Amino acid sequence: MTAAKSVSDAVASRRSVRGFLFTPVDPAVIRRVVEKAARAPSGGNLQPWHIDVVAGPKLDELKAIMAKRVPESPKGEPTEYHIYPEVLNSPYKDYRFQVGEDLYGALGIPREDRMARLMWFARNFQFFGAPVALFCSVARTMGPPQWSDMGMYLQTLMLLLREEGLDSCAQECFAIYPQTIGNFLSLPEDRMLFCGMSIGYADEGDKANQFQSRRAPLEAFATFHGI
Repeated sequence: MTAAKSVSDAVASRRSVRGFLFTPVDPAVIRRVVEKAARAPSGGNLQPWHIDVVAGPKLDELKAIMAKRVPESPKGEPTEYHIYPEVLNSPYKDYRFQVGEDLYGALGIPREDRMARLMWFARNFQFFGAPVALFCSVARTMGPPQWSDMGMYLQTLMLLLREEGLDSCAQECFAIYPQTIGNFLSLPEDRMLFCGMSIGYADEGDKANQFQSRRAPLEAFATFHGI
């Protein structure tokens, strides 16, 4: 995919890429983007995010660890936060269901083929073939507002990646293996893993990249007062 030419272009072209080329990424580009994204806003300028970037032989090592760990513990490890609310009501559960159906539809995997879906989901933990992985963690003393700040950092990062012609996939699925990832990254006890991210150049021929997730219409989420 070509590099974004404007903020609007970056927003429109950013997507969760689930198939990457083996093309290496210049480390200087990753360092530049990770640094520039720190201009994201945060309440009180706390800047609560902590970023770990993994590539090269270290990423190969992590992929090997996850290739062993996922079959050993397919349900994951004790999670440290709820990825989704324990009770997910409409319309949110409908949005989640629809994106799953659209993705697996593009892949040609029917709902009843649970094993095929599980095997495909396991590709998350191989970073969809991406040459760069990124992890975001936060101090355990931080609360919901600071978690919101992390989201703003990550969105800024993903838009800057588009400016560089790179693609990404933010992956909260890594939160189901917090001990394994935490040990690999040597995260201190006072810091909690939030999510991972795959970074690289999209493989446009991959079936997983042949669909675009839907968005709710404006009137479903916005109310305008005096405008």
